[in-house]
Amino acid sequence: MDVSERFWNASLEDLRRGYVREGDYYWCLLCGKALEQGVVYPVEGVFYEAERYMRIHIERAHQSVFDHLIGLDKKLTGLTEHQSRLLRLFYQGKNDKEVQQEMGIGSASTIRNHRFALKEKERQAKVYLTLMELLKDKDKHAPSFIEVHTSATMIDDRYNITLEEEEAVLQKYFPQEAGGRLKTFHLKEKQKVVVLREIARRFQQERVYSEKEVNEILQEVYDDYVTIRRYLIEYGFMDRKPDGSQYWLMAR
Repeated sequence: MDVSERFWNASLEDLRRGYVREGDYYWCLLCGKALEQGVVYPVEGVFYEAERYMRIHIERAHQSVFDHLIGLDKKLTGLTEHQSRLLRLFYQGKNDKEVQQEMGIGSASTIRNHRFALKEKERQAKVYLTLMELLKDKDKHAPSFIEVHTSATMIDDRYNITLEEEEAVLQKYFPQEAGGRLKTFHLKEKQKVVVLREIARRFQQERVYSEKEVNEILQEVYDDYVTIRRYLIEYGFMDRKPDGSQYWLMAR
């Protein structure tokens, strides 16, 4: 299961913790790191069991679940930049007067109004989630869509792709009988999302690659590996250091 699938399928309780247990493993919902139950992990000379170490990992790698989630694209959070900034300040424990002074807006009563609006948004979200859960039992015709990876940089209609459409694209442009090589990258944007998702699976989560290693993997997929590499970065499937010395897979 990809990181994005595990993230979007997680319960609210698991999302709040930032990790989920599946079988003998604890999985970080934020980056896909896996820890095996029964194994101890060292931190500065101290050994921790898997679940405790996962909490340490989240704190060290992501600061907190809140910090990671609030940093997601606004199309994933549904928050404006103004609302996100307010939530960050509230999370830091600032009172209304401190928030008003830091943001330089209105008065302390204005901040209380913003708090009320955010609380209203929370109530609406709870009702909406409940409606969608109830709908699952009745709507037998709803198609299954591909999951949007949480590191996506351009979230729009190009992700309006069903699993059936994804399979059709892969069969047409990424046939296994052709040795897993891509026929062409002259594709529509939706098709590029499907192809890039598939190519990203050639890389290992948490591993850091040199540019040469990335090129070697991509050359096995498509001759114009430079274009594929650029699109993997642009679409948020991979990231790299500014000098191109290191590449790594983003949460997909």
